[in-house]
Amino acid sequence: MSLTTGDAVRVVMTKWADRPHWEFDATYLGSDEHGDWLGIRRSTVMTRPGLTYVAPTRQVGLVPPPGPDAARGWLATFHDVGGPVRVYVDITTPPLWDGSVLRAVDLDLDVVRGNTGRVWVDDEDEFAEHRIRYRYPDDVVAAAMTSCDRVHAAVAAGAAPYDGVAVSWLARVEETAAS
Repeated sequence: MSLTTGDAVRVVMTKWADRPHWEFDATYLGSDEHGDWLGIRRSTVMTRPGLTYVAPTRQVGLVPPPGPDAARGWLATFHDVGGPVRVYVDITTPPLWDGSVLRAVDLDLDVVRGNTGRVWVDDEDEFAEHRIRYRYPDDVVAAAMTSCDRVHAAVAAGAAPYDGVAVSWLARVEETAAS
């Protein structure tokens, strides 16, 4: 991948069995030890079959850095003050860059830090149902559950990158928009 700050990025999420899911545009902000940071401006339109969502605040997405796939099964989103939550982490297959398109398969489970600081795992029922209906392979199920446990522990503990590092990246969303 050879993106530079300010480059347009398309995020394409699918569900298992190549079913369409969320898609939206973002801006490449840069990279650090935590991974690649994507700027998502307020009013960004996010679509999936049957639903359109307009981002009420700016956000930054974080794509895990290169490394073993076992540690890369997630995509995190950090919301600015006033957003519906503070942190939302989709448990996914390891995200892959395809030029300026980021692709991952959403595996239903989500780790969320709400605005009050409470941390929870969402959509466990959906994961249980879908793993049977769509025949998730055993290794995919195990990887998703391990990733969910690891991410939940990190978010709950406020460990990096869930320790506030996203705040400086949120400021860059506006800087990038102005340039």
